[in-house]
Amino acid sequence: MSDVNEAIEAAEGAETKGIRLTAFSTGGHMPPLRPAPVDRAWMDATQDRYAYRCLPLNIANAHGWEILCPSGFACGWTGENNIEAILVGPDKDTVAPAISHFGYGVLTFHVPFLFRTEPGYDLMVMGPINRPKDGIAPLTGIVETDWAPFTFTMNWLFTRTGTLLRFEKDEPFCHIFPVKRGEVEAIQPEIRSLNEDPELKAQFEAWSASRSGFNSELKTPGSAAQQQKWQKNYYKGQDLSGGRGADDHRTRVRLRPFRDLSKG
Repeated sequence: MSDVNEAIEAAEGAETKGIRLTAFSTGGHMPPLRPAPVDRAWMDATQDRYAYRCLPLNIANAHGWEILCPSGFACGWTGENNIEAILVGPDKDTVAPAISHFGYGVLTFHVPFLFRTEPGYDLMVMGPINRPKDGIAPLTGIVETDWAPFTFTMNWLFTRTGTLLRFEKDEPFCHIFPVKRGEVEAIQPEIRSLNEDPELKAQFEAWSASRSGFNSELKTPGSAAQQQKWQKNYYKGQDLSGGRGADDHRTRVRLRPFRDLSKG
């Protein structure tokens, strides 16, 4: 029996290994929280879904967790700066998750979670990544969630007046992920001439020539480039010679979902 218990403890330890991110419910109805998916409707609509060939887009799409609207609502802005200038109309028999709180064309979502990160980690709070929304734009904040006993709001700024907009039920309105505090300030940015690194310069020039040739060949019917459709070196994590670019190269981000432990 002790061996079984040890195995269970080891499995639980493996599940919880890493940086902990906790969402404490502050009461009331909790909006859904989920790992951000890689798919986007506008990417699905591209010919042959070619937008998904851009690995940096795919990685960014899934880089964090999304908070979803618990109900749908319509909203609009008259263009004035007072609080009453933003109109919010909830769907039938629901309560809209957003209100006018600050004025100046800012739509405010109250987030009913108090987030806790590990010591030294902040929480990046932003709009859904690579999900443009016509007429309104998300605002971004960084919150010190390792100590603050406060919640935060997610805010969107109207960019157009006199237009009725909608947020649908289960549409993401907020994207979060932890960031290490002060790490960006420790970076020492530099500008140098590529001539200082002959090996890197040679690799770049070879890639540039290859890219130019491939794009030209794409216009030739039946060419090898047309059959290949796109160069896959970056996607595979390889340089032009087929050498490995980085041992930890990745083509997907796999995040754990939030486990609901609030009910015991």
